[in-house]
Amino acid sequence: MKLQKATLLFFLTFILYQGNAQDSKDNNYIEFNDRKNIVHGVYLGISGGYGQIKGKSTYITGLKLAYVANRKFEIGLVVKGLYSNQNLSGIILSDGTELGPDLGAVYGGFHLEPIFFSEAKVNLSFPLLIGAGAAGAGYFELNLTEEEEAKERNSLFSSLYVVEPGVNVLYNISRYVQLEAGIKYRFSGKAVLTPNAFVRINGFSTSLGIKIGVFNLGRNRYKKKISDDK
Repeated sequence: MKLQKATLLFFLTFILYQGNAQDSKDNNYIEFNDRKNIVHGVYLGISGGYGQIKGKSTYITGLKLAYVANRKFEIGLVVKGLYSNQNLSGIILSDGTELGPDLGAVYGGFHLEPIFFSEAKVNLSFPLLIGAGAAGAGYFELNLTEEEEAKERNSLFSSLYVVEPGVNVLYNISRYVQLEAGIKYRFSGKAVLTPNAFVRINGFSTSLGIKIGVFNLGRNRYKKKISDDK
């Protein structure tokens, strides 16, 4: 009986010793989120903007899908549409009628955006859109016959290229939501609407947008050993 008690006491002492040793070992580590770890993100963004083309009011909407690499660089696709109250002149129909329509355009392409101060709540970025689209004159309010509409439709739309650099301020609400505000300048090729008229959609614009997605996908927790004080 004494031998059994002694054996039980030995095992209890051994178990307590091992538990204390493990606690002491674990206390040499801390858990933390390693912000230097490479993280990835993806989001869908929508935006609205206002600008001018040849001094006329211009309204812009945009849709963007992008991948974010380590919160420092974005690459994706973007599509935009604009409407400008141009009252275009120089577009003459076959019967001699001169149009005074507004201008519309749809364009899109690759989105590239380096991001600075990505560790902070507020970031600075320089977006760039490189792509192409089409511009057209809004003549639909005229009372044209079906034959005239079919004839003139091809001459009132034209393709063009677009390059749009800018600067954005980004505000990180959470890891899922980000706001952006910026200013851009749009360079475009010539859209030849008819032999008598062409336009470019060059111009400054300001915009506000929201991005919804995950901006630090795959962020993990790590243990790091605490250095002994000397």
